[in-house]
Parts: sequence; structure tokens; C-alpha cells
Amino acid sequence: MQKNTLEGKAKTKNGIKRLCFCAVCILLEVIFIVSMITRLNEYAEIVNLLTRLLGTILVLALYASDQTSSMKMPWIILILIFPIMGVALYLLIGLNGGTRKMRKRYEKIDSRLFPLIPANRDNLERLRLQLPKAGSISTYIQRNSSYPVYRNTDITYYDEAIKGLHAQLADLAKAEHFIFMEYHAIEDAEAWHMVQEVLEDRVKAGVEVRVFYDDMGSIGFINTDFIKKMEKVGIRCRVFNPFTPGLNMFLNNRDHRKITVIDGKVGFTGGYNLANEYFNMTQPYGMWKDTGIRLEGDAVKSLTVTFLEMWNAVSDKDVDDVDVEKYLTPSGYRARQAGFVQPYADIPTDDEQVGEEVYISIINKAEKYCWFITPYLIITDEMTHALCLAAKRGVDVRIVTPGIPDKKLIYNVTRSFYHGLVKHGVRIYEWTPGFCHAKMSVADDCMATCGTINLDYRSLYHHFENGCFIVDNPAVLSIRHDLEKTMQESREVTEKYCSGRSAYLRLGQLFMRLFAGLL
Repeated sequence: MQKNTLEGKAKTKNGIKRLCFCAVCILLEVIFIVSMITRLNEYAEIVNLLTRLLGTILVLALYASDQTSSMKMPWIILILIFPIMGVALYLLIGLNGGTRKMRKRYEKIDSRLFPLIPANRDNLERLRLQLPKAGSISTYIQRNSSYPVYRNTDITYYDEAIKGLHAQLADLAKAEHFIFMEYHAIEDAEAWHMVQEVLEDRVKAGVEVRVFYDDMGSIGFINTDFIKKMEKVGIRCRVFNPFTPGLNMFLNNRDHRKITVIDGKVGFTGGYNLANEYFNMTQPYGMWKDTGIRLEGDAVKSLTVTFLEMWNAVSDKDVDDVDVEKYLTPSGYRARQAGFVQPYADIPTDDEQVGEEVYISIINKAEKYCWFITPYLIITDEMTHALCLAAKRGVDVRIVTPGIPDKKLIYNVTRSFYHGLVKHGVRIYEWTPGFCHAKMSVADDCMATCGTINLDYRSLYHHFENGCFIVDNPAVLSIRHDLEKTMQESREVTEKYCSGRSAYLRLGQLFMRLFAGLL
């Protein structure tokens, strides 16, 4: 135990050093660019004039673009107030060449993968007839993300991350052909060691094992030699978008997905990563509330495709899969549960905010109630309007956020949205035992979502995410009952932010809210 503790401290120290080094390098580059821009602004009037002209054109183009106003306005204000710096930053970040390159890679692999998924038109038509409001949401998902709706799938809901981990360990130990694991954060500590032990055993049994993680999400959790350690024990490992010094313009887009696939028959997803704090093995922010689901049956095929998409598209230097069909064979499973389930994924390169549109659609279709739980609440004007309008229609709209923050700055921005919601009838709860990291919604006892998508700009616009739309399945009521229990453990702050000092935004909050979409 002492050895593990010392290794953990060394690993964390290594990650912090690496993060600080990269941050300093990027800061120096930003300072250099800003200083150059300032000099140009002071000594080159013609450059200033040309930049203002270009800035005017960019502002008009932004104003006419299809982007949400919450994403356009920060750029417009920045360009108008600081023309040279604003134009330069927009050309560097707003017009992201790295994103365009990534888009081509994803389009290439998607053209191979998605034709292998069944369209399941009969399931969609049945859902549209049985429950039209859910059917219309399912139609949107299939048309805009290419993921179909399934039946013949059993769903198990876990109201605690540790329950999901134990279930995963049991299923991983039964793997016969392949194991795919994709997570935003992996910590080389006790929780992961439990998983790795099982994975190594399966490798010895001839099972193909792949692990995929996001470098930024794991930067404080693992050493840089993690991939070598995994490859040494026979586990294939890839990292998404390595965080290195320099202006990596795709750095803003991270892999926030959490997926485990076993033999194409069993799949897991939800809010938790493979790090100790998610399972309350450590408690840096009080108790940790997270959730997840287990799928068994036909719908696992979509999770498999989601993993293969990321694995093959992440780098043009890696060798792609030649034969993906072998991972998408029929499971032969016969489900005990009825209902519908639709795993889906969202990518930031296609200009379609599937995660946000699914949430807004659920809000708009809700007739009795619509509840959310999210670690962060930093939303667009469009989602704010949908939530407020639903409350005005008489829908019971509630949102649960953490009682103890993991990031105090972001927590202040989250709270800055309370007043605009509660004054129109939305009810806000803060989970007092600690930090709630779950990302779920449930409406009218008939439809719910569970996955990785927060109610914030990062998840809705910048990250690679995945979710699961569940209709007319027992898991819907399980999610509702868990949210009821969670709200009983929470303090309702609706009245506090409806009137009194907490209702008024401070200058710092206004500034942070304005640029929340660029953070």
C-alpha cells in the first residue's frame, strides 16, 4: 500500500509538472503574439486600418452565420473592442484549420462504419406510433447523427459509479473476443488497477484489448509512459490529441466519452471515468455522485461503432482497422425488457449540436415534468428560453447541480444562470453531500437520457460526447426515482436566487458568462 501511495504521489507530481510546463509554453507564445499585435497596432496605422476593415467583414459574417447567438456575440464584442487582437485570435481559433482536418478524417471513417449499422426503420415507425413525442426526438437523432433506435436490449441503471464498476469487472472477466474501452480520464491508481488486472488476464486468454483515453482529461492522473506500460502487457493503447507545448488549435476539442464494449454484446456508458474519485475511493470534493448504464443486446452495436470511429479517426499516422465487420456481428441475444434505446454520439466538427438539440427537444416535448442533473450549468440563450418556456407552460422543470464545486470559477458561472431561470418558474437544487457529476434528464415517466453530456458549452459545442436516449423502459423510472432521492438530499435554492443579493449578477460573473463559450 505504501508503494502504491508513493507511486500515486509521483504520478500526480509528474502530471502537474507536465501541465504547468505546457501551460507556461503556451502562455509565452500568447504573450509573444499579443506583443507583436500591440506593436503593429502602435506603429503600423495601415495595418490597423486593414485589420478594422477585416474585422468589420468578420463581424458581419459572424452575425449572418448559423451559430447560436451565445457563440457569436463574444467574438463580435472582442473584435469590435480589440480589432487587431480579436481578428488574430478569431483567425487562429475561430477558423480552426485543425478542426477541418479532423472533419475529413471522421467523414472518411464514418463512410465505412455507419453503413454497417442497421437502419431499424421498423423500430422507428413503431416508436413514432406508440409515443409520437419520443418518436420525433428519435427521428432527429437518426437523421442527424446516423444512430438508429433499437429494441431487443436490456438496460441496467446504476445510481452509483462503484456499482457500475463492479458490474464492468464481472463482465470484463467473461470476455471471449474483444474489449474496447474509451474514457476521458484514466487514473493509474487503485480503480484502474482493478480493471487492468482483469484486462491482463483476458489478454493471456487471447482476447483483443484496446484502451483509448483523452490526454488532457488524464494529464494529472497518469505518467507519459502509460501507453508503453499497456503495450508491454499486451493492451493496445491510443491517446486522443496529446497535450504538447505549442498552439494546437484542436486542443479545444477533447474526447469526453465514456464507453466500454465487451464482445459486441455488453456495453457500459455514463458519467464516470476510471479514476478513484469517481468511486469515492478519494473524496476531494465531498461525496461524488455519478451514474451509468449497462446495455446488453442489439444496441451495443452503436457503442462499438462509436469506439471504432474514434480509434480509427484520431490520427492519420496510425494504422486503421481493415476489417471492422468482425466487431459488428449479431449478438444473438434475446432481451427480457420491452422499450426502446438509442445510443448516440456527438462530434464538434459537423456543425450539428446533437447533444443540445436532444435536450432542447425533450424540454419542448415535456408535458408534465422535465428534470436534469448536471455538474455544470452554462447554457445558451436557446436552451435557457426552452427551459423557461416549459416552466411557463406549467411543466415541472428542475435542475440539480453540485453543492460542493470541483472548479470554483466555473461554479460561480453556473450560479450566475440561476436567477434567469428561477424567475420564470424553473426550480434549482444543489446536492449538499458533495459534487454531482451525473449527466441525465428524465421527462413524463416515458423518456430519459444518460451519458456524458453536461449542460455546458464544453460538452454541447466543443467536446466529443456520447449519450443514450431511453424510451418506455424500466430504466426511465429508475432514473426518476434516483433523481427524487437526490433532490431529497439537496437544498432547494430557487427562492434564494429569485430575490435577494444572490439574484444579482456581479461584474465578474457578467464577464465570465459573456466569454463562457470561449473558455
